[in-house]
Amino acid sequence: MSVFIYLGTSFLLFLASIYLLPSFLVTSARLLGFALIKGSQGRRELLTTRTELDKENQGPSTHSPGSSEQEEWEKAETHDSGRPKHDVKTDKDWEGIIGFFHPFCNAGGGGERVLWAAILATQKRWPGAICVVYTGDHDVDKISMLQRVKERFNLDIYSPTVHFLYLTSRRYVLSSTWPHFTLLGQSVGSLLLAWDAFSLLVPDIFVDTMGYSFALAFSHYCFPNVPTGAYVHYPTISTDMLNNLSKDGQGVNAGTGEGFRGKVKQKYWRLFARLYGWTGGTIDVVMANSTWTKSHLRKLWSPSREAKGMKEEIEAIFPPVAVEELAKQIEVSEVGEAERGPFLLYIAQFRPEKNHQLVLEAFAELVKNSPKTPKGTPRLILIGSVRDGDDASRVYKLRILAHELRIKEQVEFICDASWPQILDWLRRSSVGVNGMWNEHFGIGVVEYQAAGLISVVNNSGGPKLDIVIDIDGKPTGFHASTASEYADGFLKALELPSDQILAMRHRARKSAERFTEGAFARSWITQMEKLVDMQIQRYR
Repeated sequence: MSVFIYLGTSFLLFLASIYLLPSFLVTSARLLGFALIKGSQGRRELLTTRTELDKENQGPSTHSPGSSEQEEWEKAETHDSGRPKHDVKTDKDWEGIIGFFHPFCNAGGGGERVLWAAILATQKRWPGAICVVYTGDHDVDKISMLQRVKERFNLDIYSPTVHFLYLTSRRYVLSSTWPHFTLLGQSVGSLLLAWDAFSLLVPDIFVDTMGYSFALAFSHYCFPNVPTGAYVHYPTISTDMLNNLSKDGQGVNAGTGEGFRGKVKQKYWRLFARLYGWTGGTIDVVMANSTWTKSHLRKLWSPSREAKGMKEEIEAIFPPVAVEELAKQIEVSEVGEAERGPFLLYIAQFRPEKNHQLVLEAFAELVKNSPKTPKGTPRLILIGSVRDGDDASRVYKLRILAHELRIKEQVEFICDASWPQILDWLRRSSVGVNGMWNEHFGIGVVEYQAAGLISVVNNSGGPKLDIVIDIDGKPTGFHASTASEYADGFLKALELPSDQILAMRHRARKSAERFTEGAFARSWITQMEKLVDMQIQRYR
């Protein structure tokens, strides 16, 4: 009898654990969140006081717009988002703290342009709000950081309402920290980084602009009253990644799905995709940077979001590009054409996925088959930011490859270029290059088009679906996948007759008009209004 009692009791305890464990975990998360809020209260008060002192010392924001700019921002503020109108005074005067989770905010790439354009739009819409950036860039202070933003992106951030909180555990989200099970390791690392961030300050609204959805899930369970938003540049895992592990696949993981270890990797990735999909159901507002990214997020996140009753749809918001400035600075005409040389320009961070090797090989094939073009001897200009020692080593290896391909005299590397330098090369170049397979969007490609360059881009992702498309039924550039296809595209772009090339440059510029900074600001504000409304409602 005692045996049956023991087994019965054990079974009941087992059932109880199944039903009670989730509640226990949620309660524990809430208690943890409460402790973090209390622990960071002092820093919140300090930031508020510091903001007021900085405002007094620096004076009012220079964003006080003139008449034309004011009209543009009134359009943004009154944009019909399809939701009930909020109390304008309450919303306009909102003075909460928005935490931007962007551990690499000084990287100088397209993702950082989105971050700073989002902060600038937020400052204009809610002048009393404080924007806090969680970063791991300890080597750069606030003044230097904002100065670089001005130089690199030509964005003038109002410094008193921006503060930086420095993280100490950024190494845990680096791929080099996790040589095995990298995706899972980096996701666990983002949880440690989120803990680091919330130990410093728990904001009123938490927005991730780098793709750390696990950090947003952490916030969701610890701080139920803190609305969360995600601007996703590239899914941590995508269905394309899962389908391209074979030898015939594309991308940096092509061929890694072969053999026993490859099969294990496939199963691991599919399990991780399910876990990643679960995190999507915890985020209040989701923004994707392109049609390609939105499509993959819907496949991975929508089932979880629908199951949890999430009402907000995943929205595609194209990144901001300095289209207006480029159109103003660079002339597309016969006079402007005289300034352009046989230069092929590739603007991209020196990272493996940007596939500089393919571009070098394609350029070597062009030089071998067509050493002279109507404009003269072609040259390849590679411009990109160097974040760390790994990037510097990558540049060194690319220089060696250029030497081995016997094109080193016709290839120029420009690291950490300023905006004036980039502007000068956009003015002087004829062709813009993109080499990344499944580039999520491609801000550099839009810059090419705005400057009137003929783009030769990878036949995938955002450059194919959103940017280098036909305008008025005619092409704005060329698509390629292999080195030979790229070389052929380069030659076609360089040999276009003068009447055709100007017509294509004008079509390219017309295509770029869809990606202005103003268009991004209006869309960003619409989504942020949702988060502000949620925050106001949850604290009433």
